[in-house]
Amino acid sequence: MTHNLPFVHLRAIEPEDLDALYAIENDMSQWNVGLTSVPYSRYTLYDYIANAKNDIYTDRQVRMMIEDEGGGMAGIVDLINFDPKHLRAEVGIVVRNEYRGRGLAQATMAKVCDYALHVLHLHQLYAYVDKANGRSVKLFERCGFTRASELKDWLYDGKKFHDALLMQLFL
Repeated sequence: MTHNLPFVHLRAIEPEDLDALYAIENDMSQWNVGLTSVPYSRYTLYDYIANAKNDIYTDRQVRMMIEDEGGGMAGIVDLINFDPKHLRAEVGIVVRNEYRGRGLAQATMAKVCDYALHVLHLHQLYAYVDKANGRSVKLFERCGFTRASELKDWLYDGKKFHDALLMQLFL
């Protein structure tokens, strides 16, 4: 999974990430794959950045910024719905359009999986992926995730429902 992948650096979110975070969170084309259905204000996102402890045990989530080799902010990866009792977390990733097609998502997922296993000692990661989003399905499969089940009409884009795949990786 990690051979010939590009360099990525994962880091904590910083105040100077506000503009990039604002653009990603308010990209309506991403709303059908996540829980967002309303735009976020700059103030709300600034408040999130200022108050996030970046401690998965406190916040039950951790958000990391993805940087490429040149330090460009390529996207965001989240571990959410962290469950310390059952040792699992949901993973989500967004790579900005101008950084797609370079292998950064797969390199990021490799690092996140390593972090989940060796630092958090998780038993599994899971993701809900729009079945029609072939690129995302292939990404998760390349990273070792398997299709656990298909969820009918699971995601709603404001116009129609989409089936989702529950994908799991046992670490």
